[in-house]
Amino acid sequence: MEPSPLRLYRATQDDYQAIAGLIDEAAEWLRTKDTDQWAQPWPSLQDHRQRILRDLGAGKTFVASQRGTCVATITADADNPSWPPQARRTRAVYACRLVVRRSHAGLGIGAALLDWAGVQARRSDGAAWIRVDVWTTNQALHAYYQRHGFEFFSFAGEPDGYPSAALFQKATIGLAVPDQLRFAPGA
Repeated sequence: MEPSPLRLYRATQDDYQAIAGLIDEAAEWLRTKDTDQWAQPWPSLQDHRQRILRDLGAGKTFVASQRGTCVATITADADNPSWPPQARRTRAVYACRLVVRRSHAGLGIGAALLDWAGVQARRSDGAAWIRVDVWTTNQALHAYYQRHGFEFFSFAGEPDGYPSAALFQKATIGLAVPDQLRFAPGA
């Protein structure tokens, strides 16, 4: 039997609980790994929730669902102040809060969502890059992005202790969304 397609759609505030659940699940899993990533919400639980709600309200967050269940999320923005001003002069899409349900890990959904965001930004805004700021101390996550074609750019010079200061980027030219994931049109 062929797996059912993923339905990708722009999330709304109604999706907040599902997205928060994905994040909580990922944070719990990360506690079993050799990382301090998401050991506690940064800089506080209230600020963390407000960032999610702000991005939902601005239409920057997307959900991939399968059979009505949220299996992944990604937030994409046209700017990210963690990146140096000279780098931000070149059009890019900045992806964050990429989370895949553990039951769907290893299926390439995260990489496909990143490429999808890059393709969409290239088509709509002429973005040359897809960029991510990665948890500074999570070397396994750095390796994940590098396996998927991202190159290390630099460390952000954030004075406020921002924990995701490892900056990675990948050119959007030549990106395609894998057909086998068959993203179905969303609502």
